[in-house]
Amino acid sequence: MRKKNFFLKTGMAVLAIATAFLQPVQVEAKSNENSYTYNYDYWGDYMDSADFYNPCKVFTSTELGLDLKLKNPQGLFADGNTLYLCDSGNNRIIELNRVSPEQLEVVRVIDSIKGAKGSETLNNPTDIAVSEDGNLFIADQGNARIVKVDKDLNYIMEFVKPTDNTLDPKLVFQPSKVTVDTAERVYCIATGINKGLVKYENDGSFSGFVGATPVTFNWTDYIWKKLASQEQRAKMESFVPTEYENIYMDYEGFIYTTRALTEDQAGDDESAVRKLNLMGNDILVKNGDWSVMGDLYIGSGGGYEGPSILTDVTVLDNDIYVCLDRNRGRLFGYDDQGRLVFAFGGNGNMDGYFRRPSAIDHIGHELYVVDSLDCSITAFVPTSFGELVYTAIDEFDKGKYEESGAAWQEVMNQNGNYDLAYIGIGRALLRQKDYKEAMKYFELKYDEDNYSKAYKQYRKIWVEEHIVWIVVIILALLLVPISIGRIKSIRHEIDTADIFVVEKKG
Repeated sequence: MRKKNFFLKTGMAVLAIATAFLQPVQVEAKSNENSYTYNYDYWGDYMDSADFYNPCKVFTSTELGLDLKLKNPQGLFADGNTLYLCDSGNNRIIELNRVSPEQLEVVRVIDSIKGAKGSETLNNPTDIAVSEDGNLFIADQGNARIVKVDKDLNYIMEFVKPTDNTLDPKLVFQPSKVTVDTAERVYCIATGINKGLVKYENDGSFSGFVGATPVTFNWTDYIWKKLASQEQRAKMESFVPTEYENIYMDYEGFIYTTRALTEDQAGDDESAVRKLNLMGNDILVKNGDWSVMGDLYIGSGGGYEGPSILTDVTVLDNDIYVCLDRNRGRLFGYDDQGRLVFAFGGNGNMDGYFRRPSAIDHIGHELYVVDSLDCSITAFVPTSFGELVYTAIDEFDKGKYEESGAAWQEVMNQNGNYDLAYIGIGRALLRQKDYKEAMKYFELKYDEDNYSKAYKQYRKIWVEEHIVWIVVIILALLLVPISIGRIKSIRHEIDTADIFVVEKKG
């Protein structure tokens, strides 16, 4: 999917330089001098952007009013205006009420369960999910279980190591991430299990593995492994699926998963995010110019190297999913077509930067990110530019294409380098059946797929409007040669008939 034309790009650069020399230079002051938001253009070049989100508040143990400081927090789950933070190092879960983006109140601290069959205290809880009925599902990793409790923390049941002959009998069950669907079926990621997601029915029975990642390998290594001896094969890497990093279930019941890519996989443009249906098939739409993998450039710098490690994902109600990069501390937002909407963040000690981000979730358009090393939660709120983009997307989803086009136009006025604005205007025009105008916007940003859709409809309308002339021309092209041939034939018959009469008289 990496589309690059060297000669065209060079020509555009030369033209831009020539234009700069021929025209007077105009300097425009930027309102986002401290911007740390960026995007990638069609060519894969880094483009500064107006900030999409601003850090609103960083909540530490002191800010939350906790007597015992946070220690290695790992998981975060949002349910309405309630946030559940897994304070893994302290063997507890903290329930927080969002009063505003600048104010979180501690509702209760969950560190024990009433009436549990095994241990009543939590041991290294790494994740939590809440069902529609209000039941809590806790990945109690230290106790090798997923425990289900009601809203009053009364024990209901637990999910333990699955009974499967393909698993190592000595393997200790360590659930790390968990989610539940509307029927309270449980899906979890367990350390050491690379067969996909572990699925349980709502009665606690193990029902199989779902959505194992496809196995990738180098053909030369594969052939060599076939020819190698048993001792040599034992020293070589096995071709097995990779484990997932995290899991999230959206409002429609689809499961989003993230995985860490190797440099080879990143180089092959593999996606680090999968969207699984009930059958475990990946149905993620990938119409962007680039794969869903975070940063495009994976060189070393600032002490960090390799591809982005998307350690968590959350999905907004407008189908924009935001991925958290553990490697470089960045957030990447993608739309439902797989196009990059925004990217921001980084590693550091300032507000809006992270030392070791571990979890992300959202309330509305607000984002909340957990830093396991800094032991904090950072709240991000959309800027006016970000809200404008969200408005354009929401209006389009509601079928208000004229309003969506107007919003995208304002986005383009604020940031002329924002590719999605051109594509958004084109899509709005496409739905309004203004195909010719839509084609112009798609052409500007090299959107071949949408351009083809607009052109197909434009061609159809053009043919319908000119069908009479098309038929006349086709008939003329067919009948004129036939008529000319017929006339020549008649003339020839007349001429030969006159000659025959003269000869007969003579």
